Amino acid sequence: MNNTIKNNNNFICQIINKDFKKNKKLSFYTRFPPEPNGYLHIGHAKSICLNFELAKIYNGRCNLRFDDTNPLKENIKYIQAIEDDINWLGYQWNGNIHYTSEYFPKLYEYAKELIKKGLAYVDQSTKEQIREYRGTLNTPGKNSPYRNRTIEENMELFKKMKKGEFSEGEACLRAKIDMNSSFIIMRDPVLYRIIFTEHHQTRKKWCIYPMYDFAHCLSDSIEGITHSLCTLEFQDNKCLYNWILQNTSVKNHPKQYEFSRLNLEFAILSKRKLKVLIEKKIIQGWNDPRIPTLSGLKRKGYTPSSIKEFCQKIGITKQNNLIEFSMLEHCIRKELNQTAVRTMAVLEPIKIILYNLEKNHKEIFIVPNHPNNPELGTHKIIFTKIIYIERSDFKEKYDQKYKRLKLGEEVRLRYAYIIKAEKIEKDEYNNIISIICYCDLNTLGKKPKNKKNPAVIHWISVQNTLPAEFRLYDQLFNIKNPEEKKDFLSYINSESLIKKQGFIEKQIGINIQKNIEKDNKISFFQFERIGYFCIDYLDSKKENLIFNRTVSLRDPWNLKNKFK
Repeated sequence: MNNTIKNNNNFICQIINKDFKKNKKLSFYTRFPPEPNGYLHIGHAKSICLNFELAKIYNGRCNLRFDDTNPLKENIKYIQAIEDDINWLGYQWNGNIHYTSEYFPKLYEYAKELIKKGLAYVDQSTKEQIREYRGTLNTPGKNSPYRNRTIEENMELFKKMKKGEFSEGEACLRAKIDMNSSFIIMRDPVLYRIIFTEHHQTRKKWCIYPMYDFAHCLSDSIEGITHSLCTLEFQDNKCLYNWILQNTSVKNHPKQYEFSRLNLEFAILSKRKLKVLIEKKIIQGWNDPRIPTLSGLKRKGYTPSSIKEFCQKIGITKQNNLIEFSMLEHCIRKELNQTAVRTMAVLEPIKIILYNLEKNHKEIFIVPNHPNNPELGTHKIIFTKIIYIERSDFKEKYDQKYKRLKLGEEVRLRYAYIIKAEKIEKDEYNNIISIICYCDLNTLGKKPKNKKNPAVIHWISVQNTLPAEFRLYDQLFNIKNPEEKKDFLSYINSESLIKKQGFIEKQIGINIQKNIEKDNKISFFQFERIGYFCIDYLDSKKENLIFNRTVSLRDPWNLKNKFK
């Protein structure tokens, strides 16, 4: 991917190239700084790929730093999940993992430095009053009644905050900047607040915690970061980022550059909204295959290389846009088309009885695991008198446009013979039990004489089956941009998950059963004519194999864009 970034020459590469021309001794240093308050999603993958790949290109370094400044929302399980996701993508951070909490003592000293310079004060206004005094985009803010406290008074009060002598919400430390600024972020932003919650790293050592905007730029500086890359929603924060660096005694002044965040069709990327989906049990958890978290995509069958390919395709720009979900599907479909083992599965079985075959008729066919990749080998399938086909591959009523099995018409069984439907057997409730067919034993590997080639359908011998569950995933939302809707829960797709109980080829299933309890390695398959599937390594048991549909066979994005 690093060569691709060079060729794209995106605007961030152009900036870095200019920086190297100005300073040939420049050492490129960046970081990926997630807040450990949820799992990573495909939007984070864009940032991960950008930062780590740039570090490769410019022989630099990329830190992993957890911006852990809010113990109310953070959890050690999120830290482990984030580490796992970055490793899964194939990246390794520079040195040890860093935490903003490592720098709490230094950040506290920088806060005192601002107080001593008359650039910060302790405010005892309520949250509501602070919000009211801040004003709006059209109206200027008003000074807090506590804004003109003396340096000595502010220093004493800030020390009391640290000692826990104020209750939560009773006091905070604010920067003294400009309540008339056109940037609301510069209207005396809060730098520290009081939280009496144990921190996952510092335990009960602190009860005051720095705000993200205060801690982030100083952490970048402490680590010697040269290029601080973030998404466009932090564009206005840049003025505060620079103000803090300029008004403290830090030596390093990183430069912040913004790029567009990833917005994906039919998907929610807000961690706050994803938590709502989990809390309301609309989805199973952070690794539900219907949401674009990296763990969800992994469970659905996406690979690190397909996600990197997607991030390369969408590029790095300053323009926000809504990315087609079909582009993401195209990337995994393209890969699995080359690597997934072909086999047959029947998701909604209906029985076919080939009446002209003997009861004990049995043939073994050797079929390829991949039509274009002999290295993937072959496997055996069994052909017998009674087989299963998909219920959707038979239609009782005549339909001229229907090209599969119907009464009086022929189809070819994949790798086997041509059959003709002649009779239907039903139960007392008029449900089809089985279809009685004639099997033309002269058509194995041969075209029918004086006839057009019939449609081909897949099948499994009743003697070659192993039961399995198939989970068919669709978009979780039925509108393209649920992120922009306040009532996003009103647009949930009620058919985002459909479960089918069917069969897979027995030997394939046995091979999976042998390994299912040994490791969590994902096995990928193309179930012929159905789609690409992977084994669900979390829910599957030896006696109950579960397959998740990764993506269908049809590629609408490629069809739409192949001539562009």
